[in-house]
Amino acid sequence: MSEMQKAASTLEEIGWGVSIFGSARIKPESPYYALSEAIGARLAKAGLTVIAGGGPGIMEAANKGAFEAGGKSVGLNINLPHETTNNKFQTHSLAFDYFYSRKATFFMHSAAYIAMPGGFGTLDELFEVMTLVQTRKVPAAPIILVGATFWAGLIEWIKDNLLVNKLIGPLDLDLLTITDDPDVVMQHITAFCTEFADQLDYAPALPE
Repeated sequence: MSEMQKAASTLEEIGWGVSIFGSARIKPESPYYALSEAIGARLAKAGLTVIAGGGPGIMEAANKGAFEAGGKSVGLNINLPHETTNNKFQTHSLAFDYFYSRKATFFMHSAAYIAMPGGFGTLDELFEVMTLVQTRKVPAAPIILVGATFWAGLIEWIKDNLLVNKLIGPLDLDLLTITDDPDVVMQHITAFCTEFADQLDYAPALPE
């Protein structure tokens, strides 16, 4: 709770941002690194704060894009024994010992979510935000999967197993947008922020 309270106090000035999830293991030469960096820059130029995990890989790329574009670049850094390097492209930096408080900080400050390719941590963040939006524990928000080929197998599994067996509703997959195009990413986010500006006209808060 002390970590969440500190985060809320530190980030109060930034208001709502866009969270970008993705693997720490993606190398700078990967096209996904370049794509994440480009999206971070586009968000910053649109006046939107970028919130990422603060580590290397996709997180670094997103922070770097926003930072070098002159925008606000937030890093929510987690203390892990095997991933101890925080990237240097952060205008606001917070350190967490607990995944729970770190994830809650993402959700209480984000008006949209972008999931780049990643492993267990990325899947954990993606499914939690889908659950929170689905159950209306956080406000409705765009959830965008970047990397159509990467995510295709997961979406097919969800359709073939969860949807067919009625473990999710027929409209639940509509929570997601899948694309490889930064223009599509920006169109969805800016359209949402314009249409639902009144929903965003209050201070971020912890999920109910």
